[in-house]
Amino acid sequence: MPRTGIANLPLHGGRAPRWLFERMRKLAREIVIAVVEDAGPHEMLARLSDPFWFQALGCVLGFDWHSSGVTTTVCGAIKEGTKDLGGELGLFVCGGKGRVSRRTPDEIRDRGDEIETDPETLVYASRLSAKVDSSAVQDGFQIYHHAFFFTTDGTWCVVQQGMNESSGSARRYHWLSDSLDDFVNEPHAAICCDERQLALNLVAGESAPARGRIAELARERPISIIQELHNARSLTLPGRHHVSASDIDPKRLAKTFLSTYERQPQGFEELLGMPGVGPKSLRALALLSEVLYGEAPSFRDPARYSYAHGGKDGYPFPVDRETYDRSIAFLKNALRLARLGRTDKLDALRRLGGFERASAGAADAAGEPALEPPHGG
Repeated sequence: MPRTGIANLPLHGGRAPRWLFERMRKLAREIVIAVVEDAGPHEMLARLSDPFWFQALGCVLGFDWHSSGVTTTVCGAIKEGTKDLGGELGLFVCGGKGRVSRRTPDEIRDRGDEIETDPETLVYASRLSAKVDSSAVQDGFQIYHHAFFFTTDGTWCVVQQGMNESSGSARRYHWLSDSLDDFVNEPHAAICCDERQLALNLVAGESAPARGRIAELARERPISIIQELHNARSLTLPGRHHVSASDIDPKRLAKTFLSTYERQPQGFEELLGMPGVGPKSLRALALLSEVLYGEAPSFRDPARYSYAHGGKDGYPFPVDRETYDRSIAFLKNALRLARLGRTDKLDALRRLGGFERASAGAADAAGEPALEPPHGG
């Protein structure tokens, strides 16, 4: 069962050197081809949506296992490595870091003739997944990287990352359409991280009553909402309340509430998707939901790795360029032979993977550490 969710990583500056990124691009290309040819493009999406597999892929490609840079670099290597294979593999990659992420909708539309679904449904998924993790989940991380992977039939996954400069950390968010029942109710199927903190979580299951009230309030006349916010600023709020009225400026929110009143969103998802509705307006509506109706939102943080070639900064050991190049050549040759009907090399890789999983399972059962490959293995 694919695990999707959130991973926390320390912020890491700098860039992957060109000599390493070129190798990452080549090896990522061969790995994607191998997975797709063996199990199909949907399997590739499932693996990318698993924070553990994604992290392991970064290690295999030679990037720092624990740093924020693994997200942007791995996604970039996959995008660059497979950009000419989209139609052949049935797998496409859009988006990236910073300004590149804002071109995601146009990149999706550019593939419209190669897919079997309306590209606007994919554009909607891209935008709303970003909106959820930047506005509906207010955990202190500002989204700055958004990669959108999708198949010919419209299945998709998202790998995006936010930054928290004050804590010196980044948080990576994984989405998978196959495991998604509702964009605004527990959209992450499983969560993995070491840090948990106070977060306004409007997509938590227990926030459902608050979401209903928030959408209801958004349909009210702006003057009524603004007046209630002024009143709330003068209240002595309960100690458990984590939405500070002092952080809300009713005058600045008036324009947003005029827009929501005119459009009359029928539910929280529709409200969230509206332009201009961001963290501040949602905090204000969440505050009123509790003050006026007693429907408090959740403040539960939604958040809850093998070396093959080394790491770019020399940890746990320097990148072994010779071994890296041999790995690319081996996998490329294995795929070439497999297309000719000789699958012995790929079969060997599958057996090795099965042995590793069996070893890890036996070690878990015995309470012992699993076998680890030697450096460069």
